[in-house]
Amino acid sequence: MYWYAMKSHDIRHNLATEQYLMNNKEFDEPLVLFYYEGPCIIVGRNQNTLEEINQKYVEENNITVTRRLSGGGAVYQDLGNLCFSFVVDSDSEEFGDFKSFVQPVVDALHQMGATTAEVSGRNDILVDGKKFSGNAMYSHSGKTFSHGTLMLDVDQDVIAHALNVPEDKMKSKGIKSVRSRVTNLKPYLAPEYQNLTVPEFRDTLLKELFHVDNLDAIKDKEVVIEDNEKAAIDKIYNDYYSNWDWVYGNSPEFTVKKRQHFTAGTIDARLLVENGKIKNIKFYGDFFGPADATELADKLAGVRYDRENVGKVLDSVNTQLYFNGIDKQDVLNLLVD
Repeated sequence: MYWYAMKSHDIRHNLATEQYLMNNKEFDEPLVLFYYEGPCIIVGRNQNTLEEINQKYVEENNITVTRRLSGGGAVYQDLGNLCFSFVVDSDSEEFGDFKSFVQPVVDALHQMGATTAEVSGRNDILVDGKKFSGNAMYSHSGKTFSHGTLMLDVDQDVIAHALNVPEDKMKSKGIKSVRSRVTNLKPYLAPEYQNLTVPEFRDTLLKELFHVDNLDAIKDKEVVIEDNEKAAIDKIYNDYYSNWDWVYGNSPEFTVKKRQHFTAGTIDARLLVENGKIKNIKFYGDFFGPADATELADKLAGVRYDRENVGKVLDSVNTQLYFNGIDKQDVLNLLVD
């Protein structure tokens, strides 16, 4: 195999690098990649982003959100998680055969003391019946990559908040994530491995995968990315992983129902969102106002469905004309939280 350990801790840059290496580099042997990043959520290619994330919590905690090329469900990652990816010729493995890809990693984990680690179900790796790794796959132009997570020491409290979306918040045709009981791998490793940092864990896995005692022995197998290639990776970063249209606008059409009672009346808002923008919104309820709320609905049509852009519209009007006695901030919270 060839190998590359990414230097960036930005999931968007790392996914762009993975995509570039898959599509633009020719290898006569498989390639294994390792990367880890700051707090982020990565949704699957066919998912509705807003349906998978707790948007308010994500914004308040500066969690990066992006969309990957592969399918599957949404995952949360932080600097306690290690990602791995195998890139091969498409004809060398059957698409969907996750076990063939991840078994070398499982074997390496067995050597590190996690003897109960096993491939389970469609695309998970479990330890003592609890999930610590999810995997996804993508094929293009004769190449396939299979990438996955390894939860070494992830903040699981954040997972519960960042991916916690009420089931009745919205309905769409997007592929829903299946929540599983998850755990960190760290307690299941042999004592001599339990204090490893993520970079040390990565390097130990590399040595196990290549059956060497130190990384100098496989220096000739390390991929080098030239300066001119970095510009191409930056373009992919901008065109895809940091591009609002790709991350949010690519979501399937969905409907949202928001209802709240205030002292001055009840607002029941029904929204139809398409490509991440409000296509239609209607206000129902027993609120009072001298102006017709359909005027505000017309102003919101075509606006990106997020706090910043909906907030700009509300700031540009006197909401008391539509919802007398109800604070503008409360209206904003109702619509986007």
